[in-house]
Amino acid sequence: MKSALIMILMCTSVVLGSASSCIKEVEPMNSINNSTMENGKIKITVNSQSFTATLLDNDSAKAFMIMLPMTIHMTELNGNEKYDDLSNSLPTNSSNPGTIKNGDLMLYGSKTLVLFYKTFSTAYNYTKLGTLDDATGLASALGSRNVTVTFAVE
Repeated sequence: MKSALIMILMCTSVVLGSASSCIKEVEPMNSINNSTMENGKIKITVNSQSFTATLLDNDSAKAFMIMLPMTIHMTELNGNEKYDDLSNSLPTNSSNPGTIKNGDLMLYGSKTLVLFYKTFSTAYNYTKLGTLDDATGLASALGSRNVTVTFAVE
């Protein structure tokens, strides 16, 4: 009887011990990579004014960069952004940034490219592609109407 009890305890400890080694740590779902992409500089031209942006090192920004150069007609929205629906969907890793900053280049959903020209709080989720190195003059260059914008690899 004693040996049967010892055998049961040993088997139980082996089973429980091996189960704990199967537990896998999971990274947070919305972990954001804020490191910049090597050779990730792009030029954004509005009318005759040019801005340099640095893309982040993520799958979305890499897929966007492959699409360049492109000239698109961006639509005004809310007095703080210009947007356009891209021809192809891009990979996403959206999260709520809390605050959008002047010069942020983001993806809403998987196809809508958004260039922000004012800083404000948001409740929406975006995938960040990059940001302008210096957004001085961006709002005046974009104006208050729809505008044609060219994106190119620098």
